[in-house]
Amino acid sequence: MSKLIVSDLTCQRGYNELFSNISFELNSGEILKISGANGSGKTSLLKILAGLNSAESGKLSINNNKVGSYDYQSDIFYLGHLPALSPELHCKENLDYLTQLSISSSNQALDDALTNVGLKNFEYVYAANLSAGQKRRVVLSALFITQAKVWLLDEPFTALDADGINVIETQITKHCDDGGICVLTTHQKCNLHGLRTLTL
Repeated sequence: MSKLIVSDLTCQRGYNELFSNISFELNSGEILKISGANGSGKTSLLKILAGLNSAESGKLSINNNKVGSYDYQSDIFYLGHLPALSPELHCKENLDYLTQLSISSSNQALDDALTNVGLKNFEYVYAANLSAGQKRRVVLSALFITQAKVWLLDEPFTALDADGINVIETQITKHCDDGGICVLTTHQKCNLHGLRTLTL
């Protein structure tokens, strides 16, 4: 069982308070969608949960491990809304780089992950030559490799067609059925069962 506890988080950027006193708990199997207008702090909240940014105040823990600790960070897998790919690397090299912080992956695992998102035979195509949707699929293929318990996904369905969205929704569902936790932002309709919503 995993548990993510968020207590009284407040986020301020410059003189602007994005949100205050945000609290929630998520247990194994749960999915939380963070919604709100542009600029409401959705991405900022995900980055705070990922340990990439600091909150003005509040506490975070996963299984009693505090944010910033090795055990907390080992349980987190964060994917931002930008592709974060190197154009000088091919798909397989980019995927290996994205996942090597959390797990060492075999060549077969990398190939299988790319196949799962519809990029079979694209393993050695350079990222610079991919469409926006294909770049997004490379990044999301990491979801088929990572062993992290808590997934933080910022706009995961951006630039994906209906088939691509279905593949990722299925993988999120599998992750949570296996005891994982997922927190995501999206402006698109979700078909994820049992989805909870937090509005900023």
